Amino acid sequence: MKKSLLAALCSLPMLVSGIAAAQDIFMLQSPDFADNAMLEKRFAGNAENNPNCTGENNSPTLVWSHAPQGTKSYALILHDPEGAKGLGVTHLVAYNIAPTSTGFAANDLRDGKGYTGGKNSPGNLRYHGPCPPPGSGAHHYVYTLIATDLDPNLPEGLTREALFEKLKGHALAATGLIGRFGQ
Repeated sequence: MKKSLLAALCSLPMLVSGIAAAQDIFMLQSPDFADNAMLEKRFAGNAENNPNCTGENNSPTLVWSHAPQGTKSYALILHDPEGAKGLGVTHLVAYNIAPTSTGFAANDLRDGKGYTGGKNSPGNLRYHGPCPPPGSGAHHYVYTLIATDLDPNLPEGLTREALFEKLKGHALAATGLIGRFGQ
């Protein structure tokens, strides 16, 4: 009994240290959905020319914490890897996000607030909610937040691929969050 109590007491500083280190991890979260949970229909796209876009095109609230030291800007991508029958669909390309920012309020991404818009797969510069075809299952909508050491002055209209080219050698860390949606 004495040995196991002594072992437990000796491991306590390592346990507390591990908890403190875990709290400092760069994290992206949303009060609107848990990681890997189903998104509500209000976050789905709404486009007259696409019968699969049956939602309200509301963008969720996103919050992040514990950015790495040296962060000068952020980039945020929303990508559906199952979209276009596995070729992928990019729903948001956002960058030049201020280093002092800690998130987006509801509908900021839809309304173009707080970022420079890049060109998404539908061809616009703002949030375009999920529009999976019926019967294709629940797609994974991957929100990826990248902390960079770039000043926030990239030009408007970069595609996901062009943005990634600009970020090579400048990405400090990334964090992600997944929302699922299907019809």
